[in-house]
Amino acid sequence: MLKQLGEGIVAKMPREVTRRKVVAGAAVVLLAGLDQTCRQAKAKTMNSNQFSEAGLKQLHEDLAGFVAAGDRPGLVMLVSKAGEIHVDAIGSHDFEGRTPMRRDTIFRIASITKPITAAVTMKLIEAGKLSLHEPIDRLIPELANRRVLKQLNGPLNETVPAKRPILVSDLLTMRMGMGAIMSPDNYPIQAALMREGVFTPFYMPTAHSADAWIAKLAQFPLMNQPGEVWRYDTSITLLGALIERASGKHLDEVFDELILHPLGMKDSGFVVSKDKLDRLPIAYQKNQQTGRLEVWDPCGEASFFAKRHGFFGAHGGMVSTIDDYFAFSQMMLNKGRHGDRQVLSANSVELMMTDHISADVIAHSTFIPGFWDLRGWGYGGSIMKKQVPNQPRGFGWDGGYGIVAYWDAASRVTVLLFSQRLVSSPDYDEIFKRFFNRAYAAAGV
Repeated sequence: MLKQLGEGIVAKMPREVTRRKVVAGAAVVLLAGLDQTCRQAKAKTMNSNQFSEAGLKQLHEDLAGFVAAGDRPGLVMLVSKAGEIHVDAIGSHDFEGRTPMRRDTIFRIASITKPITAAVTMKLIEAGKLSLHEPIDRLIPELANRRVLKQLNGPLNETVPAKRPILVSDLLTMRMGMGAIMSPDNYPIQAALMREGVFTPFYMPTAHSADAWIAKLAQFPLMNQPGEVWRYDTSITLLGALIERASGKHLDEVFDELILHPLGMKDSGFVVSKDKLDRLPIAYQKNQQTGRLEVWDPCGEASFFAKRHGFFGAHGGMVSTIDDYFAFSQMMLNKGRHGDRQVLSANSVELMMTDHISADVIAHSTFIPGFWDLRGWGYGGSIMKKQVPNQPRGFGWDGGYGIVAYWDAASRVTVLLFSQRLVSSPDYDEIFKRFFNRAYAAAGV
């Protein structure tokens, strides 16, 4: 999700989209569908009890303006409060305007996969197949008796013994001692991990199995002592491997069995089936040198997400729709209940949405400026500690492919915005800042 990590690691340079073509294509899409979209927005805002009709209209106009200006070809957003839901699909799957965005468009959801991974883990804990604070050594003996770098920027052969094993809870809270370094220059460990395909920012691992990926990871010492530092991503990738070994099933199978099927998330998973590929838009990335938007992952059968891979990325490899993910968010808001079914225990939900990062860990955990001023971290997701403009509320997370998903237990407000333009900065793109402000204003919170 971060500019420093995204630059220089693109495996291929796809075709360019000129600024003129971006703006012209977006304008055609917007003009072609504006009347229909406005009629739909008007219908959805009538008789609203929880939202301001004027606020919803302003929210739509602001988001449509970003699309018209070529910021991205299209998006789908959902806002909900106390059972009232408003969905808006704006623009198109691509800048040529060939396929309009729809409510059932399938998105690459990137890191908002993490809360679902945490929920699957909690289900395995409830079933007695894992224990929250047990060492992972029982199921992943390859990572027993770890060594740890003496210095983060030091040689890989200068290490000390780990003070304790990695725990299941360390993976849920991203404190295993391995993960993203925010200024990756001059850090041999991160360069080596990226070279071996263990750490793959923006991309999913391509190892043919969890065993193969673990074997690569096991070659390296940890960056930090287990439990002492919060580092992004790798803990959750490893958690996916742990889930496979604990369940005895492939990651997609156990996700479907424990969470996706019980919630009716029929369009969610790690692969887009052939009969649904027409619902997968193109994903774009901004070229930092030219400023142009380029195709990062194509649509159709050429997409990475159209193929089954040996080891799925539990940290960010899922696809989903706005309604599917909304079902997951509401289960979390309802303390694990979905309809008349208790999908996840209330205790598991509470643990997921509780801040587990102590002050001493924060003191050693550099991420992006101001991150820890506003946030804590639960299991698989962020917890907003303050309400400030341009920022979300409650629990949730962001996806580096242009996704935000948050739900707030205090106000019962859920905000989801799905698009397919990779982030290019540690800060929120302006469209997301505007979305948060307008959505919460429309909800009166």
